[in-house]
Amino acid sequence: MYPNLYYLVADLLGVKINALKLVNSFGFFVALAFIASGYVLYKELTRKEQLGEFIALEETYVVGAPASISDLLSAFGFGFLFGFKIIGAFIIENALNNTQAFILSLQGSFVAGFAVGVVMLFLKWKEKDKVKLATPETKKYMVWPHDRVGDIVLQAALWGFLGAKIFHNLENLDDFAKDPIGSLISFSGLTFYGGLILATIAIIIYVRKFKIRVIHFADAMAPTMLFAYAAGRIGCHMSGDGDWGIPNLTPNPFSWLPNWMWSYTYPHNVLNEGIPIPGCVGNYCNQLPLPVYPTTFYEIIATFILFGIMWMFRKKITQPGFLTGMYLIFAGTERFFIEKIRVNNKIHTLPFEPTQAELISIFLILTGIVFFLFSKKWFPKSISNAKI
Repeated sequence: MYPNLYYLVADLLGVKINALKLVNSFGFFVALAFIASGYVLYKELTRKEQLGEFIALEETYVVGAPASISDLLSAFGFGFLFGFKIIGAFIIENALNNTQAFILSLQGSFVAGFAVGVVMLFLKWKEKDKVKLATPETKKYMVWPHDRVGDIVLQAALWGFLGAKIFHNLENLDDFAKDPIGSLISFSGLTFYGGLILATIAIIIYVRKFKIRVIHFADAMAPTMLFAYAAGRIGCHMSGDGDWGIPNLTPNPFSWLPNWMWSYTYPHNVLNEGIPIPGCVGNYCNQLPLPVYPTTFYEIIATFILFGIMWMFRKKITQPGFLTGMYLIFAGTERFFIEKIRVNNKIHTLPFEPTQAELISIFLILTGIVFFLFSKKWFPKSISNAKI
């Protein structure tokens, strides 16, 4: 496992770069997942725009205005944060020994922060001053949904992370009670469905604001969501963030299959879970006492396959709502079955003791079936694209 990029580069290239300890593997791969998913969404929105399913909105912008107070404050704030934390990490002794604790602490270099902040403020002022006009001009331009992909991805990342943390702590109230602050700000401990629910609500509000028809947007997001989930799970697996399976002590029955694909101890996992690794010194020197099912790896394979199926048939499915229904059924079914071999918390007060994820999975599957049954009635193809 690779808790941060320092370990990944050291293992693959044999080069040890201390600066890479600042880059958490989980966060790095999740960031790549958002970028790649943004591209997938961009392609789908562009395709649907050509089919006439979306409209463009006219917006205005000002050319030649000097840097505003908010522009300068934002530039200074970004520069201060960069200098305070990133440069501070190389100035403060032992800061790189536990990068997560350092990043989430109040430690840093105020001198470096102030210096970089002033430089960034000056550069922003200079940038605006070069194009300043005696009389600023107002211009108009047309904005299509695909032009808003960057904002949509940021909305999904922010609200998705918040929702994932909330649902994880609701599912693990005992751990939350022991360390509320640590549970809220920790980079580990995320529940996908929590992120899905909160991000969905936020994005629906966002797209309605810009008169983007929700069902067409949901159909464009459907394959994107499967791709994002699969790509994000790479980060979970690479870092060993706790989303592994139950113990698997059965010998590998497939001679052609590497043992780690059948059962794995997740050595050097980012949570430091398990027992010490013999001969290992320093942080991230634990591994699980018993090998477990590598469920994150199974989910990567399964959801990439499901994404491929949706991507292959998306142009042939023209009824609004069908792709959304397909996504709900695919996502719910995949997660329901993986829960059977995954570490989870069961709800003992309910019959059959389901997990939170199993209940949400069943709800998603049923909702997907409803979309298949009623989409033709709810979303007739002849409906005006301007309607939400």
